[in-house]
Parts: sequence; C-alpha cells; structure tokens
Amino acid sequence: MTLHNGFTGERQGWRRLRRAAAVAAVLALGGCSLFSSEKPRYPPAPLTNFNATLPVSSGWSVSVGSKGGVGFVPVVVGDAVYAATGNGSVGKYALATGAEIWRSSAKADLSAGVGSDGRVTAVATPRGEVIAFDDTGAIKWRAQASSEITVPPLVGEGLVVVRSGDYRIQAYDAESGKRRWSVQRPGPALALRAPGEMLLSGGYIFTGLPGGKLIAIATNTGAVRWEGTVANPSGSSELERVADVVGAPVISGRHLCAVTYQGRINCFDVGSGNSTWSREFSSVTGLGADVRFAYAANDRSVVFGFDLDSGANIWKQDVLQNRGLTAPASVGRAIALGDYQGYVHFLQREDGSLLARIATDGSAILSQPVATDRGVLVQSSKGNLTLINVGQ
Repeated sequence: MTLHNGFTGERQGWRRLRRAAAVAAVLALGGCSLFSSEKPRYPPAPLTNFNATLPVSSGWSVSVGSKGGVGFVPVVVGDAVYAATGNGSVGKYALATGAEIWRSSAKADLSAGVGSDGRVTAVATPRGEVIAFDDTGAIKWRAQASSEITVPPLVGEGLVVVRSGDYRIQAYDAESGKRRWSVQRPGPALALRAPGEMLLSGGYIFTGLPGGKLIAIATNTGAVRWEGTVANPSGSSELERVADVVGAPVISGRHLCAVTYQGRINCFDVGSGNSTWSREFSSVTGLGADVRFAYAANDRSVVFGFDLDSGANIWKQDVLQNRGLTAPASVGRAIALGDYQGYVHFLQREDGSLLARIATDGSAILSQPVATDRGVLVQSSKGNLTLINVGQ
C-alpha cells in the first residue's frame, strides 16, 4: 500500500514532498510494507505447527504473465477464469483444469485487470487507457479515461466501468467503447493506493471512495441512488485523516458492508443506504462475508469475525499477525487468506481457529482469493494463477 495524491498543478512539487513524507510515516506505522527491510518494526509472526483438519491440495497452476499487484484479481465466469498481469498479458483458462483457452497481449503495461462478463474482458493502463477484448482474445476497442486506473474494471449489463485516480467513475459501452456516463466526487489531498474493487448487483454499481464514502450508482443512467459514510476522517493532520474504503463492498442478503483504513467497518441496508451497524476498525485490504458472518483482517493482520446481523465481534485470531494478509474469501466452513510469502491460510468460520495451510509459489499474494465451486483461486505477485482444492 502506498499513498496517492489527487492534486496536480502548480503546487505539485511541494505536495509531492509532503506525499513522500506521508508515505514514510505510514510505512513506519506498519500499515503498508511490513516486510521491506531486514529488521521490520513489526516482524511477521512465524508459522506455527497445528493439527490441520481441513484437507487442501494444489489443483493446477499456470503462469499468466509477470508483474502482479493489488490491481490484478482473477474473475470467474461460468466454467472459465479470466486473468491479467502487469506486463500486458491477458488470458482465459478452464476452471476445471487450468488449460489455456486463449492468451493475448494488451501491448502495454497494465495497472489493473481484469473485468469480464464472458463476452467482453477489460483491463487498464497506468495512463488511464481502457482496453477491451472479445472472447477470442482479440482487442475490441480502446478508450481513454481521465487518469490512471488502479482498480480492476467492472464489466456487466452492457457496460465497462472504471474508477480512475481523480475519483471519477466512468462507464463505456461494452460493444463500442463509447462513453455512456461519468460520475465524479471531490477527493482529499491524500488517498490510499490500496486494493479496491467495485461491485455490480441489482442494476447498481457500489464503490467506495476516498474519504470514507460509499455510493450506489444506477448502471443505466449513472445517477447516484444513495451515498453513505462508512467512516468520517478524523485527526489533525492529512495523514491522520486518511480514512479510505479499501477492498470491495460485499453484499449478503440485505446487508451491504465496507471497511476503511483508520476508520470503521460499516454495514448498510442495501436498498435504503441506512447504516445497520458499525464498529471501529482499520484495514488495508478489505473484508469478506457469507450468510452469517463478516470477516476482515486489520492493518496488523489480526483477523476478526463479526455477526452479520448485529455486528457483534464473535472471534479474533492473531496467530498470523503482521503477515500481510489479504481480504478473506468464504469457502464452505472456512475462510481463506493469502499472505506475503505466498501461503494461503484457512480459518474456521465459526471461531477463527486454524484449519489448514498451503504454500503456492513463494511470492506475495496481494489480491483477495476467489472462492469457486471447484476450490479457491489465488493470483500471486509473480503472475501465477493457482486453484487450491478444498475438502470438507
């Protein structure tokens, strides 16, 4: 995680200096790169021995490309997986076997990807270019957004939607690439460059924004249905007032939940936007949920389970502290989280106890695992895509 400055213009120089100082301060706090020095201030907890009670095994693994990062999350559509990497590689793979169906190149470095509905697959570049592929891997169209894109595009309901660094959400026609609508909200001087995703559900796009906001946008018109506050920024300095929504909002039943850095976890009624419960919390990766619980790792990789209806804290697990955990994915009786060494940890959804652990390629897993009916998908920072079989 780094910090992103949304301001440009004649004051850019001194703001860049202030941004550098802010980044250094956040790194010192340990909320970002905990493992970037030989003697980190907050050393990661060593792996402990335990009695594994959940059978897990490697299913298949393929190399998509290279240059992974937080903006790269695989997408499952039917029996296929779509994935991209920072070197411009984009591919479609069979979920059952990992067999390559097609692979293509964006012919440019990428900053985020992928979004797909099985017909159109979209990625984005650091210059804000949106590149769409058809389902043979051929480039369908290119469009220019207003600024850099680090959040994976969202594809659905005939749209390709992107969220750019100047706090604009822009929708393009999935067939032609013509811009359909644009929504912008003012942003703070400092914002996190942390994992983020948008959510499409029921004709609305839900996305968090810097400053602790969450908005619901109608897909057909771009009209904002409601805007909620996950957390209000507080503190005397710009750094202390960073309270940005991280990860993807999640929906379970009537609940729409999101979490911020240095703020709160907050659940809303998905229809009205009214808050149903909230708890003080700070995360740099996001949260997960199932029909009963919400789960999140805080900025020290301590994992918490919350009752989805009441917000009561059900359990807390600190055995993986400072291991750079991803947001959790719910799979069967477990939740799965990746870490900075490429391990995937499985915790009991009811009490947070360790159930299983499996190694991947040894590189950091930075994006949230993806639960499928065949197991758990993880994409590593080396660009490898792995399916993990999960028993009962």
